[in-house]
Amino acid sequence: MALSQSLYGTEYGSAYLGDSLELLDQLEPNSIDLAITSPPFALQREKSYGNVDQIAYVDWLFTFCEKVYRVLTDQGSFVLDLGGAYQKGRPVRSLYNYRILIRLCDELDFRLAEEFFWYNPAKLPSPIEWVNKRKLRAKDAVNTIWWLSKTDNPKADITRVLVPYSDRMKKLQNNPESYYQPKLRPSGHDIGKSFATNNGGAIPSNLLQIPNTESNSRYIKLCKAANTPIHPARFPQKLPTFFIEFLTDPHDTVLDIFAGSNTTGVAAEELKRKWIAFEKERSYLAASIFRFVDGDLSETASSLLYNQLMNSDNSLQILRSSQLKLDAFDV
Repeated sequence: MALSQSLYGTEYGSAYLGDSLELLDQLEPNSIDLAITSPPFALQREKSYGNVDQIAYVDWLFTFCEKVYRVLTDQGSFVLDLGGAYQKGRPVRSLYNYRILIRLCDELDFRLAEEFFWYNPAKLPSPIEWVNKRKLRAKDAVNTIWWLSKTDNPKADITRVLVPYSDRMKKLQNNPESYYQPKLRPSGHDIGKSFATNNGGAIPSNLLQIPNTESNSRYIKLCKAANTPIHPARFPQKLPTFFIEFLTDPHDTVLDIFAGSNTTGVAAEELKRKWIAFEKERSYLAASIFRFVDGDLSETASSLLYNQLMNSDNSLQILRSSQLKLDAFDV
């Protein structure tokens, strides 16, 4: 079954407006190499982008994950970003993000390939009641990210996401004899002569330190110019970029079932991966096209582009949005 018409498309991907539960049913089985998403979290307060009551959250999210399992390839991966939460009216943490993990592994036979933790050093102190007012808890600045797979050996290559060596490691590589002697350590690690080899970078840890500080991006500027809502729960592009590079090859297909402002899509586009984005809120998806614009659009052009996507049932096809001209709009 083919997907319905997209709201807009690019050289590598397409953005679809609708309920992900229905759109997932339109995808072929075993057709997605990486599903990566950040669903609305199980927060106590209702947010403008829509979130589900904490009590019902695990059952709600499980229905989406069940359909994701069907469309993943055997070597594919499912990366699920979940923020922490407190129980209502209590300084006690909710276990929802762990409950969904256990259910996915026990009931759907997902494997937990590895747990990651995204540390956002720029995050404001929260929750206000327990951190700012009563000063009983530290601020919540870490999200859990579950890397799940259908088999024990999903596609992965850590050498694609190496990080810069520390200054100390660089000194060791320049003069290894002054810093260490090859031998078996008490921990059981056998530190041989190859320890000082320059492999182009260090293996990253599963703690991803990525500040979420988007405040003056092209997307933000054009949303303001078009007087359209800016998605309030965006994750930084470096986050999906890390997992797309790590877990896929060029021209593999990446899916985000809660696309929001489509950060995943633009990350995949820049890495030459095919991408599919699902989002049920038209205003957010329409504005997400601004992530694909090269250069600045005028305020008038931004508004025309946004209104075209808000009011037309025709799909707008672009290669890169630098090609967008006013005569391309059906106005």
